[in-house]
Amino acid sequence: MGTKKHAVLSASASHRWLNCTPSARLELEFEDRETEAAAEGTAAHALCEHKLKRALKQRSKKPVSQYDCDEMDEYTDGYVAFVLEQYTEAQETCPHPTILIEQRLDFSKYVEDGFGTGDCLIIADRKLHVIDFKYGQGVLVEAENNPQMMLYALGALDMYDCLYDIDEVSMTIYQPRRENISTWTIDAKALYDWAENTLKPKAELAFKGEGDYCSGDWCTFCKAKVNCRARAEEKLKLAQYEFKLPPLLTDDEIEEILTKLDDLTKWANEITAYAQDAALNHGKQWHGFKVVEGRSNRKYADEGAVIEAAQAAGYKDIFKTSLITITEMEKLMGKQNFADILGALIIKPPGKPTLVPITDKRPAITKEKPENEFDEI
Repeated sequence: MGTKKHAVLSASASHRWLNCTPSARLELEFEDRETEAAAEGTAAHALCEHKLKRALKQRSKKPVSQYDCDEMDEYTDGYVAFVLEQYTEAQETCPHPTILIEQRLDFSKYVEDGFGTGDCLIIADRKLHVIDFKYGQGVLVEAENNPQMMLYALGALDMYDCLYDIDEVSMTIYQPRRENISTWTIDAKALYDWAENTLKPKAELAFKGEGDYCSGDWCTFCKAKVNCRARAEEKLKLAQYEFKLPPLLTDDEIEEILTKLDDLTKWANEITAYAQDAALNHGKQWHGFKVVEGRSNRKYADEGAVIEAAQAAGYKDIFKTSLITITEMEKLMGKQNFADILGALIIKPPGKPTLVPITDKRPAITKEKPENEFDEI
């Protein structure tokens, strides 16, 4: 079995290389390590593929992985039900729509050596629907203007536009662990315009490793993020405030800091983790630092032996009981039984007020400002 080829300009990294064109070539210098989350996502995708093929009466052998669990079964079942619902809807306007699973897509017309794999495509008369399964729960993924989805759509259009005369393209992100089903629809003409006027020129720069380094939220999964000088310079711009106390900062300064604070904290943690890994696993000596044993809590070496010894000594009151969590209870009973039996007994208190960017989809809490509280003196 041959080594799997990776595209220099992959669809999954397109948000990054479209915004920071030299990053794709820079990343090639770093080892490609699969994280635990990525491995779990791969297992979930394989299960989705199997279940969807079986639902469509295609041959498929069920994959087995260390990540198999009731939760993954539930979420992949939901994905299959959603895809079948979309397929049935397509059949209402097209007698014989095409559905493709884990389809290799070539968008090299716009991106040199560009290819990727679409989780599911549904092609009907004048309509294309691209569906992408996301098992991750750390980052909410939106379909609107999502370049990965747009690249997949371009690859699908290249294959099927001539047969179906596609006018409209829908793209859906199915992200069950975030309860997120995000769909965005665009005219095929607008997608082609984006490909020619935005994608193509930036992809040419990115393939050559040219252009300017640019820091932003697209740095999150970049393999070069810890060592990237451009990102460091962006974060260290906050040093201009010289750690002033908040009351001594202007409103504009505070607003600028707020927009960067989360990423700054994340960057600082990444630097710490990188330095610690280098010291522990690669013998790196950092001047002014040393590796020590961290604090830990006591724990029982053998709970069975502890119970036996305590009871033998006459101690009986050594256990405590508590209800299992709501999530565990719902899994135990099943969603419908849980709702019927305990629905009226479950409450959701209001969350703690949190300051977030204006782009957050949650409604704002309206609270009347005390008169003159923040008026300038």
